[in-house]
Amino acid sequence: MFKGSCRCGRVKYEASGEPIVVAHCHCIDCQKRSGAGHTTGAMFLEKNFILQGALSKFSALSEEGKTTTHYFCTECGSPIYGKNTKMPKVVTLSAGTLEEPNKLNPEVTIFSKNKNHWDRMDNSIETYDDMPDWKPKLGE
Repeated sequence: MFKGSCRCGRVKYEASGEPIVVAHCHCIDCQKRSGAGHTTGAMFLEKNFILQGALSKFSALSEEGKTTTHYFCTECGSPIYGKNTKMPKVVTLSAGTLEEPNKLNPEVTIFSKNKNHWDRMDNSIETYDDMPDWKPKLGE
């Protein structure tokens, strides 16, 4: 079980099972949304995700042609999770909102073509310049 919350504590969540995949993303959208060089997300099936609290959302069309929607706390602005239209049964939890983020092991880095020189990463994990032509196994 993975549990998490926003900074102010008004939003709490639980995700059961193991993540489908844990990824670092350097796309420009993730950099702008996080205010950092990348985001780290853990993908879970939405049916295994329980949320308590009020969220706001922001949707945009990505350069890959999918609509991404990001949900964040209405009070403190912490980014809680995201969804995209190409994987409608999946939520991607923001790793930094987990109670135990060190339980995660990033497996892949995507959009490394946008990586900033000051954003140091683990070079031993699989890395792609763009979004790879793969879909994580959904284990349904």
